[in-house]
Amino acid sequence: MVIQSVSQSVNLGPRFRAALNDVLGGGAASVLTVTFGLSYSLLIFAGPLSPYLSYGVAATFISSAVLAAIIALGSSLPFAVGGPESSTAAVTGILASSLVEHIQANDPSAALLGPVLITLGLSTILTGIVLCGFGVTRMGRAIRYVPYPVVGGFLGATGLLIVLGAIRVITGQRVQFATLDRFANLLTVSELAAACAMALVLYLTWHRSRSSFGLPVILIGGVIAAHVAFWLAGIPLAEAQASGWTFQPPPGASFMLPWSAKEISHYPWYTVPDLLGNLIAVIFVTATSTLFNTTGVEVASQREADLERELNVTGIANMLSGALGGYPGCISISRSMLNLNSGGTGRLSGLTVAAVSALMLAVAPMLLGYMPKFVLGGLLIYLGADQLHKWIVESRRRLSKTEYVSLLAIIVIIVQWGFVAGVLIGTVIGCATFALSASRIDSIKYSFDGSEYRSSLDRSRDDQALLAAHGGEIQGLNLQSYLFFGSANRLYQHVKALLARHPECRFLVFDFKLVTGIDSSAAYSFAQIKRAAHDRGIRLVLVHLPAAAEKALRSSEFISKEVNIIAELDHALEWCENEIITQHQGREQEEASLRDWFTQILGGERDAVALMHRCQRIEVDAGETIVSAGDAADSMHFILDGRVGIMIPADEGRTTRVRSLGRYTTIGEMGLVSHAPRNATIQAEIASILYVLGAEQFELIKRDDPVLSQKLLTYFVSVMAERLTFANRMIAVLRR
Repeated sequence: MVIQSVSQSVNLGPRFRAALNDVLGGGAASVLTVTFGLSYSLLIFAGPLSPYLSYGVAATFISSAVLAAIIALGSSLPFAVGGPESSTAAVTGILASSLVEHIQANDPSAALLGPVLITLGLSTILTGIVLCGFGVTRMGRAIRYVPYPVVGGFLGATGLLIVLGAIRVITGQRVQFATLDRFANLLTVSELAAACAMALVLYLTWHRSRSSFGLPVILIGGVIAAHVAFWLAGIPLAEAQASGWTFQPPPGASFMLPWSAKEISHYPWYTVPDLLGNLIAVIFVTATSTLFNTTGVEVASQREADLERELNVTGIANMLSGALGGYPGCISISRSMLNLNSGGTGRLSGLTVAAVSALMLAVAPMLLGYMPKFVLGGLLIYLGADQLHKWIVESRRRLSKTEYVSLLAIIVIIVQWGFVAGVLIGTVIGCATFALSASRIDSIKYSFDGSEYRSSLDRSRDDQALLAAHGGEIQGLNLQSYLFFGSANRLYQHVKALLARHPECRFLVFDFKLVTGIDSSAAYSFAQIKRAAHDRGIRLVLVHLPAAAEKALRSSEFISKEVNIIAELDHALEWCENEIITQHQGREQEEASLRDWFTQILGGERDAVALMHRCQRIEVDAGETIVSAGDAADSMHFILDGRVGIMIPADEGRTTRVRSLGRYTTIGEMGLVSHAPRNATIQAEIASILYVLGAEQFELIKRDDPVLSQKLLTYFVSVMAERLTFANRMIAVLRR
């Protein structure tokens, strides 16, 4: 009973720290959720819907709470944070605005709130059903086959629509040729200039630092600066609200379930055919954002997610959000990575975000009453401009001229005729581009390994035998045709299966001799291959790489020092074979040297072999710290090759070497016996190979092999005696 209570008290510490980190990480992510949530409310409930802003605030934070909670509980990434995104909020706002236009065109006096809430709820529920359908049938992977320019044009158009929505939030006017004269007055120009200045401040500060509390500090600073300016100009708050500088204070966040029989009976069903295009856009944007954001979190966190599970969880979250009167959302890259970087790793982080979002139902309206329009409008302009810059400016380096022109055309089409037309026409453009550039889709002509296909170099019988035994460490793929978004994804899936079948693989060779071209989507698939290879310690070798393919791979940062580019396949195979021979022969010689050394210090080969089995081999580079001062002395090191230095702190933050140890020496033996904390830092002076005997293995030796234990202790005493004799001589010299 006593042992159990002690164990529970010991376990409480790490669990409590993990929970605290999750709460702090979730709190940091909540800052972005609250700030973005207020701007999304204004984006959707703008223009004729502005009198119902309190309902928009409630819908936003209900969505934030539900999405954050469900995604936290069910996501394959425990630290994931979900909520409405700028892209989903933009298309939701377009759907609501389109509904209002059709209603007012038919009956200007008709009620707006009930139909809007029903439309948002039904579209969100339908989005959730479609997402679950994609997850169950595994059709979600089909989104990866949408041409890259289509996706870029879609998201670029979303950014432009966010900017146009921000202008409407600030001025109350749509940006149209017929209304341009309304933007000519001084007040409107001043409001837009202030919003642009706010967006510029966000870009120059928060855009570069991404501090968890930087955004609210900037926004609060903008609010304070605005009210100071009003005070200096002698403008009371009521006058600032009346002139449009600040928002009219809405009543408390109003929660209303729109599913009453009265509201449904009065719903304008005649508008449904005209809303289908925008409804499809909401579903497409949410599905695309779910998959692309999940992939983005995978890349940023270097953790693999289950796409089908993410679609199902996001679908369930959206269905519940719609049932409660909310609107769509998905996993967020910025909030998830902010949570992870702040220390949050568990599901409690998302639940914290959900709790804060629920709390904002009572607090948010009070904040809006003092919020200048240009502050949140500037945030929307920044979000939209950032997305526009990503897809219009940055994408130019990754796309060919044809793909880039297609992207710009899709943006124009979407803004002019809607998302459905843009996607359909963009897909046709993508298919036409593919039909002109690629005639064959099988990207792999044949595969080989090093045991069946070797270089032309004649080798000795010993080397041939070694390559016959370890030739499977070389796996090669001869590629062909034009590598595009579909074939490259299949290539990635083939490589994953190949590496699963051959875990011994150390070199993966790609022969591009028969490749006619490569697009930006294929470059992204090669980045996935590189990540999978890096996780397994596999070296990538590219052969016969065309200049255009090399440019595409360099623009995606696929080519780096971990990737070898060799002109010919024969030379590439020779290099891989030399590496295998060197490693295996070097390892055999290394083990022989270690066995001889241990035999010398222990007096018997049996004891030497037993000690070798207890040690762990490590390699360290020059300047790398092996152990630090203050660490627990839970191991000793046998230095087989190289040199390490013992460093102690000196003046002005520097360190001083007090001793250096070369090959066939040991360090840390007394700490292993006494368990005292280390009093110095051990650092590699040159590249070194060490064998580590841990405290746990030493205890097993004492228990299972008393003879070896006694010999080790005798060796420790002799080493310390030699070092003490040397120290005494040094002291004697210093006393002369």
